[in-house]
Amino acid sequence: MTKGYLGEFELMVLLAILHLEDDAWGLAVAQEIERRTDREVARGSLYVTFDRLEQKGYLRSKYGDASDERGGRPRRYLAITARGRDAVLRSRAALQGLFRGLDARLGK
Repeated sequence: MTKGYLGEFELMVLLAILHLEDDAWGLAVAQEIERRTDREVARGSLYVTFDRLEQKGYLRSKYGDASDERGGRPRRYLAITARGRDAVLRSRAALQGLFRGLDARLGK
């Protein structure tokens, strides 16, 4: 069975988590994507994507301690799994294959 590829936003989320390493949590991931892509991130879609990636086994999360600054809520920390890294590499290879040979048509 062929493994699927990541959607555009799923890929952005996993790449942002890789960039952030141990400091990957919701708002930080959104800010990383916005900073690197100049694309606004809807917080609701971000958390739905976290859940979907975790269900697929590409992401794992754990909750930190609750804090007063967060109204007593814990921060959800995120980490990419080995399966998630494989999905990122598969998606990158697929995109590179599609781009190969198009430089002249793209004006590069």
